Amino acid sequence: MIRTQASRPTLEQVARAAGVSKATASKVLNRRPNISSQTRRRVEQAIDELGYVPTTGPRERDRLQKVNVVFNTLVNLYSMHVLEGIVAAAHAQRVEVLVDMADPDLGEDGPLSAPWIRRLAAHGRTGVIVVTSELTAGQRDLMGALGLSVVLIDPLNPLDDEVVSVGATNFTGGLQATQHLVDLGHRRIAFAGGPPGSIASRERLQGYLSAMGSAGAAIDPELILEREFSVPAGLEMASRFLSEPQPPTAIFAGCDASALGVLEAARQYGLRVPQDLSVVGFDDTSMAVSTAPPLTTVRQPISDMGRVALRTLLQQSRGERADSHHVQLSTQLVIRGSTAAPATAVPGPHPRH
Repeated sequence: MIRTQASRPTLEQVARAAGVSKATASKVLNRRPNISSQTRRRVEQAIDELGYVPTTGPRERDRLQKVNVVFNTLVNLYSMHVLEGIVAAAHAQRVEVLVDMADPDLGEDGPLSAPWIRRLAAHGRTGVIVVTSELTAGQRDLMGALGLSVVLIDPLNPLDDEVVSVGATNFTGGLQATQHLVDLGHRRIAFAGGPPGSIASRERLQGYLSAMGSAGAAIDPELILEREFSVPAGLEMASRFLSEPQPPTAIFAGCDASALGVLEAARQYGLRVPQDLSVVGFDDTSMAVSTAPPLTTVRQPISDMGRVALRTLLQQSRGERADSHHVQLSTQLVIRGSTAAPATAVPGPHPRH
């Protein structure tokens, strides 16, 4: 329903529907203390049912704008590189960046919750950049209703074509990584992917499957695993692969962090990289050059993804149409010392701890 200015619900109507005073309703809206949880729930329910949108006055675009960035984690180099790009673009555009982390332990009041979104709108925030975190249709719709722009970076779940996202050419990157291993002579190639729901990880998997199919290589379901993007997950997946009766001669890891776990598994199994096992990562974070040997990986322009996301969000906030709803920046294979032609004989799966 489209509301005119005159027909929009008022704070007085919210207070009446909740059975509280206007002052109490205002305190709930602004997250003031000393309000009972029961009263807070009644007011928030009235806000949702009436479709109340806080009026904060016209936004002054010539003043400093504020953008919230929500990560699923900050404990990895990928997040740091994304943030680096966002902050660089924000400085150029006179935008203040506020960082949050989506944490299920924070419950119904944490980042991306309805109360959190309403607080952002009430304080006149420009919008939200959501990085590798899940955004529901309900959250997206509430942001739109409250006038908050939103851009996703490497979203975990698919949304409709009206949601703007920024990522890399993950399918091409997966194809490049696997084709490099195929060209070296590998045929038993394992895929150590990311979370099953991650769009980026699924696209990398599709690139892997395409390259394997084109080479006529047998695709063994036992050599395809999907876990989180992390060192421990890479270690666990590689250990599973290397304990197979016929272990792979190469492993394509869905990110550099997972590749570090693969390298550790190779060490535990007494395998030399790349003589006994070739390893390819994805991201080309700074850790890729500090491994032993340096990691062959697929470079994605992570900082640029942050820059593009910030610029696109500001475009949206000005009412301009985005150049593309699904921006994909190009990937590039970077060959280093962790890949080589397969050995004629691979040592058996005997882990050394």
